[in-house]
Amino acid sequence: MVQIFDNQTGAPLGTLTDEQFDFLADHLEEESDEDQDYYLNRTTVDTLESEGAAPELIAILRRALGAGDEAEIRWSRS
Repeated sequence: MVQIFDNQTGAPLGTLTDEQFDFLADHLEEESDEDQDYYLNRTTVDTLESEGAAPELIAILRRALGAGDEAEIRWSRS
């Protein structure tokens, strides 16, 4: 399981299965092998949804965006 957090506030956003996280990691850019955060925007989330992301993953990403158009999330394996 992988915990997802709002990178700015540290607030927990939800938990992903390893499969859901692998989908996310395969579709987003990592700056290095040690990178544990991702930048999101509404277009990215919409694209992930259209490419078959699990509804639970999309819900967590939309929660991260809130009323804004972009956000940074970080992850941690539990």
